[in-house]
Amino acid sequence: MFKFAVLYYRVDDETALEEFFTTTHLPLVESLPGLRRLEISRITGQPFGRSRFYLEVEAYFDNEIAMREGLLSRPGLAMMDALRPWSENKLISWFYADSFAEDKEWADEEE
Repeated sequence: MFKFAVLYYRVDDETALEEFFTTTHLPLVESLPGLRRLEISRITGQPFGRSRFYLEVEAYFDNEIAMREGLLSRPGLAMMDALRPWSENKLISWFYADSFAEDKEWADEEE
């Protein structure tokens, strides 16, 4: 799978961030053609204290071509335009990634 991810930094006005996320970002990402899975993480902390990150959004596609087609669609372009000011103000980090998962039980295995 291939994903487009956005990390929101903590901001002074979390209400404005939540408003933008719920009314703009989330509806646009949910309407992306080719979207296979959407994962939202509200970041609660990190080792040794508070994280500088607030929210993570991961949009998964079958492959890089499908992701690029989704981002070049009407909702994809609208989403990128809406996120651009957040990026320019260094309030988000965004990236593409080749992604995989392993389905294995890791805890307490004995050989």
